[in-house]
Amino acid sequence: MNCDKEGIEKASQIINQGGVVIFPTDTVYGIGCDPYNKASIEKIYKIKSRHITKSVPVLTYSIETAEKIAQFDQLAKKIVKKFWPGPLTIILKVTDEKIKKSLNLENKIAIRVPDHKCTLELLKKCNYLVGTSANISGDVPYTNPKECLKKMQDYDVFVDGGIITSNGESTIIEIENEEIKIIREGSLTKEEILQS
Repeated sequence: MNCDKEGIEKASQIINQGGVVIFPTDTVYGIGCDPYNKASIEKIYKIKSRHITKSVPVLTYSIETAEKIAQFDQLAKKIVKKFWPGPLTIILKVTDEKIKKSLNLENKIAIRVPDHKCTLELLKKCNYLVGTSANISGDVPYTNPKECLKKMQDYDVFVDGGIITSNGESTIIEIENEEIKIIREGSLTKEEILQS
């Protein structure tokens, strides 16, 4: 399916019906579903052979929508204002009980606003999407849609955004006692984040 108005409309309908979608982001191809749909989330874990104890991040399209499900302190807000949309995932206290339950979270959620026009349009229709990389756990994530199509199975729709040129996966951070902790260094370096 193409990354155009029609493709986005169709993909959003499939997501709302509990479908699993593969889509482009600014970093790699992602696989996602409605984060409130437990059955769809379980399907993603199966497709990726991902261990159920490993939580999955959530994508959204704005700081405002992120604030509806997670708690931001001043430092977190300052950082995301600088790097969103972009390759930064931040771990925050989850405040939405429904999403906490469906994603089987303890009290934290990883959240990001991707810098990809097509995915942002899709998110505007769905608000939130589970957004983990579209690969089998342990394999390298895909930037080429043809490779991704060849390797992934059992999803409902593939939104083709062409080849993604990126510097790798998103950087994951968490803030503890006013300190920025790098959980995974991706395309943003610790230095770049600390300069914020």
